[in-house]
Amino acid sequence: MIIDPRITQLAELLTGFSTTLRKDERVLIDAFDVPDAMIVALIRAARRRGALPFAQIHHARITRELMQGAVQAQYAPHTAVELARMKKMDAYIALRGSGNIFENSDVPSARVKLVTRLMKPVQDRRVNKTKWVVLRWPTSAMAQQAGMSTEAFEDFYFRVCTLDYRRMVPGMKALGDLMRRTDRVQIKGPGTDLRFSIKGIGAEECGGTKNIPDGEVYSCPVKESVEGVLQYNAPTVYLGTSFDNIRLVFKNGRVVEATANNTKRLNEILDSDAGARYIGEFAIGFNPHILQPMRDILFDEKIAGSFHFTPGQAYEDCGNGNKSQVHWDMVCIQRPEYGGGEIWFNGRLIRKDGLFVLPALQKLNPAYLLGKR
Repeated sequence: MIIDPRITQLAELLTGFSTTLRKDERVLIDAFDVPDAMIVALIRAARRRGALPFAQIHHARITRELMQGAVQAQYAPHTAVELARMKKMDAYIALRGSGNIFENSDVPSARVKLVTRLMKPVQDRRVNKTKWVVLRWPTSAMAQQAGMSTEAFEDFYFRVCTLDYRRMVPGMKALGDLMRRTDRVQIKGPGTDLRFSIKGIGAEECGGTKNIPDGEVYSCPVKESVEGVLQYNAPTVYLGTSFDNIRLVFKNGRVVEATANNTKRLNEILDSDAGARYIGEFAIGFNPHILQPMRDILFDEKIAGSFHFTPGQAYEDCGNGNKSQVHWDMVCIQRPEYGGGEIWFNGRLIRKDGLFVLPALQKLNPAYLLGKR
């Protein structure tokens, strides 16, 4: 099989830099509507490193059909099988393509909640016990979301995904160190005045070893410390439903008011369980190639000059203990063309209108990451 050299380069990045596969390690390649060439490239790349590749193939329309009639008696055994397999894996690489991001929009919410709840132990095992990386695959549907031709979007995709992520390391370390020393955070912007603490939570730097594309440092609010209001300005899709203009009001850490273009469905999701109205992640994004939202969270949460503030499940590392079947990365962009905004740590301005102002953090600004200075 003749394989596009960009695919081979990406496979080498995923098996090398992202998951650092070693001899005899078992890796599950989880492919959702992805061309065979990419799966073959990953299998070959894993074998070159002496690893043992396993592959699972998914198709969105089949998954939708299974979920339409999902019941406990069907998905409980399925979860048991998937969990047993995940316990045998040392690493996990997921590629998610989609011809229609709204494929599951008509699956009853009760069925979605059931499947999400039952499959959560598999996800937790994967996140907490394996080396993992997750990425999208470029499709015509994604190009349409981004307002680009298919060819232009493919070029954009490979340029973003094969970025020299090592260049992010000095700035990420400086930001992570600063977040680990920070207590009080304040975020200001149009419709936003948010205050919370991250004292004692820690921070995690993400530069190509968890998600591709990447470019964020995340922490988490002290669970009951969040106060104020946050107006998100990036559109989002969650559980097959599209949302715009989400606005959340917080008191004692909990979302007490939530509105959007689809307020009813927004609140249904936030009422999924007790933890869904608390925040499980606070992250600052800085990928210099990603500038506009495209309703795909693996791209949108890394937008240069953005942050995301995530209702639901907290990570085990850098988490506040919040538990939920929801983990919804909602994004706010603070570059001037989106209205600007500021992030303050312990009363000190660290980023204004999407650009870091502290000298140690300026290596996360686009000019440096793109090698322009």
